[in-house]
Amino acid sequence: MSSLNAIRAAIRDVQDFPTSGILFKDITPVLASAAHYRSTIHFLADKIAGTGATHIAGIEARGFILAAPVAYKLGLGFIPIRKQGKLPWKTKAASYALEYGEATVEIHEDAIATGQKVALIDDVLATGGTAAAAVKLLSLCGASPVVAVFLLELTSLAGRGNLVGTRIETLISY
Repeated sequence: MSSLNAIRAAIRDVQDFPTSGILFKDITPVLASAAHYRSTIHFLADKIAGTGATHIAGIEARGFILAAPVAYKLGLGFIPIRKQGKLPWKTKAASYALEYGEATVEIHEDAIATGQKVALIDDVLATGGTAAAAVKLLSLCGASPVVAVFLLELTSLAGRGNLVGTRIETLISY
């Protein structure tokens, strides 16, 4: 099993992506290593175990890569939170600001039943806008977000401030 230090070392910096002035943390090398990927899934699942979550929600796109195997490992249902216009059924939507623009995410309005407990997973906690929109969507559906878990957190962007009232767990902080 890979250590968190080994996983951290595998994450590469990409300067000026997706726009000038952004330092992007690329997790592709982590995903390409069977040992790192497997260990990441185990570490994320450990953060959710014991929370009472009945479902795992993942945010498109890299959040899907992490959330779906965690849901499988824990024996829980998976809920996709997607970019606007990608879901085929009736949806609820929430818009948010990114560090480099604005976007909207959606969830099927019947994706989760009132009172069910959901753990949210995404790859990066940056400004917290995407995660805050996802938490809002889960709440609009009547669910209780019990924890938001991220592979990495960019602490200088203070994303936790957009998730007040939500338990936050991260594996790696920068």
